[in-house]
Amino acid sequence: MTATAGDLLQRTTGALAPDPTANPVVPLVERGEAPTRTLATLALEQQWVIPADRRSFEHLAQRADPASAAFFTSLATGEELASAHLEAFARACGVREDHSRAYVPLAGCQAYPAYVSWLALNASPADVVLALTANFSAWGGYCARIATGLRTHYGFGDDACAFFDFFAAPAPELERQATEAVQAGLDDGSLDTAGAHTYGVLLQTYESMFWQTVWQPA
Repeated sequence: MTATAGDLLQRTTGALAPDPTANPVVPLVERGEAPTRTLATLALEQQWVIPADRRSFEHLAQRADPASAAFFTSLATGEELASAHLEAFARACGVREDHSRAYVPLAGCQAYPAYVSWLALNASPADVVLALTANFSAWGGYCARIATGLRTHYGFGDDACAFFDFFAAPAPELERQATEAVQAGLDDGSLDTAGAHTYGVLLQTYESMFWQTVWQPA
């Protein structure tokens, strides 16, 4: 039973893997070539993304069947934990509290959480589980590479890198919950794999837009 959902998750993740050239920021951080202003922009934009995604996941949990609800509740809890780590990264980038309050976010970066909010309101929760899980695979890899670059080239310590370490770390419980949620959607017929694929394509497109905008802020 589980293998069916696991195979679908694996195939979808592979099909939605981003173009290696779609993210200009991560390789620059890895080489120590990203300017501090780019890192600060990343921190400031994430200060808007994280709470927005948390609320979207909470709403999805309220709408979902028990299996999908467990997955989204875990995501919402994770966003709350990540928020505390984000402050340390922002401080290491020179972002002050008054800077955060005055900052106007960039539309190209906020398209991603706006779409997650759309999914929270309109999409079948089981479809969102499949689409998000595929997207998170790329995000986790980006975070691992950023954490390495920050330590190697920018002298950032563990506190400043904790935000990226958090998302880069293996999450076997979340993977188990995703598999159970997808399987429940297959079993009850609520999972639309074509729809989930479309959502995943858009999520990856908006994520690429996020990184392109961070690199070239308006």
